[in-house]
Amino acid sequence: LPIHFITSQITELSKNNKMTNAVGFIGIGIMGEGMAGRLLTQNISGTEKKPLIIWNRTNAKCIDFKEKYSDYNIEIKDTAAEVVKACGITYCMLSTPEASKSVFEAENGVLAGVSEGKSIVDCATLAEADMTRMNSAVTAKGGRFLEAPVSGSKAPAANGSLIFLCAGSKPLFDEVVDNGLNTMGKASHFFSEEVGFGTRAKLVVNSLMGTMVAAFGEGIALAENVGLDPTKMIEVIGQGAIQSPVYALKGPKMIAKDHAPNFPLKHAHKDMKLACDMAKAAGSEYSVMDKAEQLFAKARADAELNVADEDFSAVFETIHKESKGNFSKKRKSGE
Repeated sequence: LPIHFITSQITELSKNNKMTNAVGFIGIGIMGEGMAGRLLTQNISGTEKKPLIIWNRTNAKCIDFKEKYSDYNIEIKDTAAEVVKACGITYCMLSTPEASKSVFEAENGVLAGVSEGKSIVDCATLAEADMTRMNSAVTAKGGRFLEAPVSGSKAPAANGSLIFLCAGSKPLFDEVVDNGLNTMGKASHFFSEEVGFGTRAKLVVNSLMGTMVAAFGEGIALAENVGLDPTKMIEVIGQGAIQSPVYALKGPKMIAKDHAPNFPLKHAHKDMKLACDMAKAAGSEYSVMDKAEQLFAKARADAELNVADEDFSAVFETIHKESKGNFSKKRKSGE
């Protein structure tokens, strides 16, 4: 064979091997930025032989990300499909079911890039039906799919302490659990080869968390309205059997009206609504969490408070708005 032909074949094989080794990440938002960053800093990707290939609906976030991690090999693609085509494994972290569906099904979206042997790890919190639909579409084209929603928010994503709740392709899970997931999370759980079980677990966790914050907020508002020092009450709660890291973290910020978003209220409500729907479909009694979901829905829809994009702890502002106690009245008037 002519030497130029052999050389071109070797070059092509080298290129294809590089692309197979490349890791993809779609969605460089509140969660995705920290997760993708961990893949770089923990040496999973970002090298010459194993670049990190990214795409985001807002390209500026990709540019900012690349500048932040300028010491690593990062490639920005024009479409989600290009990311999937260039990588063996692609992680997806989109913020809402609507965003996920749009990016997955677009003409140049995730599914368009799937072919035999491609692997998709979807870390978003969606409805179970969304996950099963994506799994069917990916596997029909010869790809592998792992449902991997995470428990945790902005800070755990950045420091690698998320908890992955997985279902779907067990071989794919085995492949990434100690070579990807372990750098982004402190624990990974595999529930079933049937897609949907990861989402079920995530909705149970997030609906409980939202209900805890709602109940905690009502307790602190009650303390304030009967003349108790809320800071002292947070200390008391932290010393007993009901103590929780969520209370310790959110409590001081709630009383200070500091709701800088780590987990936006609109996303927390989305998860709680999905959990309520799941409970109804399962015939499970869910009245307490259902009430909490209604409180979050009211907070999300309140144009005057305008807290939908704030942290989910901002449900505390709705609690005070609905309260008629003297402290709540003064708090609302800014005294």
